[in-house]
Amino acid sequence: MKVLITGGAGYIGSTIASALLDHGHVPVLLDSLVTGPAAFTHGRIFYQGDIADKALLERIFKEHPEIQATVHCAALIVVPESVAEPYRYYHENVCKSLELFNHLERLGYPRVVFSSSASIYDAVPGFKVTEEAPLKPGSPYARTKYMMEMVLQDLSRATRLRGIALRYFNPIGADPKLRSGIHAREPSHVLGKLVDTALGKLPEFQITGVDWPTRDGSGIRDYIHVWDLAMAHLKAVEQFDQVLAKVHDTYAVINLGTGTGVTVKELVAAFERVYGQTIPKREAPPRPGDVAGAYANADRAWELLGWKAEHSIDDGIRSALEWGQRRKAILGYA
Repeated sequence: MKVLITGGAGYIGSTIASALLDHGHVPVLLDSLVTGPAAFTHGRIFYQGDIADKALLERIFKEHPEIQATVHCAALIVVPESVAEPYRYYHENVCKSLELFNHLERLGYPRVVFSSSASIYDAVPGFKVTEEAPLKPGSPYARTKYMMEMVLQDLSRATRLRGIALRYFNPIGADPKLRSGIHAREPSHVLGKLVDTALGKLPEFQITGVDWPTRDGSGIRDYIHVWDLAMAHLKAVEQFDQVLAKVHDTYAVINLGTGTGVTVKELVAAFERVYGQTIPKREAPPRPGDVAGAYANADRAWELLGWKAEHSIDDGIRSALEWGQRRKAILGYA
């Protein structure tokens, strides 16, 4: 099976591509390389360009008419940056996704697996959310994900387009074969910052926000290994039609998480345990757009996809540290 991956040079998109390859499928990558590194496209079918470029999409499908589904990962993702640059985030994430979805439907490639986000959920008592939990995206970034879901859902009701939105929680770790991992020079992901602190690239790790109504005051998250995320996308692509048949609908929403809430302070303690050393750290105010957080009820993922997270937080930390040591050889920068 051939699968188009937008954002295929990114952290998650490149890992999904590796999972597809490892299971006998052929990923076709589309990426602007605005943030994703070209190194993650080497040896793979790759088109550099914009997801809203009609002529480029027509060329991709003309050259690969057997593509069975599109995994839409392409997006800007840094929460504080979205607060400072909301126009850019709405334009890149929402407007261009609308064009992408329209072109896919018009060209006759209606299956879309959308990389959504758990950041669209409202805070709930106990912080554990099902897919029916109330939504209240707390930043421009999160609102773009919410809007992209609404666009896909509405189009699936009115056109041939069909959608599965996968709401991820907080990805950590690297491809187990270390083909890819976090690539940002200054990572916004918490584990990337922890690794950079351990490697001496950052002077200290900041625990941003310590007055949330959680058990230790730090934010609570559901840290899921990026390879587990990739495997969920693999299953969603392979079982796309069956999933929609199970829900008797043209659109489905599925949480992807471990089902366990871990606070930032607990993650730091786990990191220090795996790393074998303490790291310099300090408490700081929350960043613009930060929220207390949530963790997943992932029962629906098991019911619809036969998927559950298999890797531990320690696995994610260990692979992130290994990737941190290797990434200069692959990316050309540490």
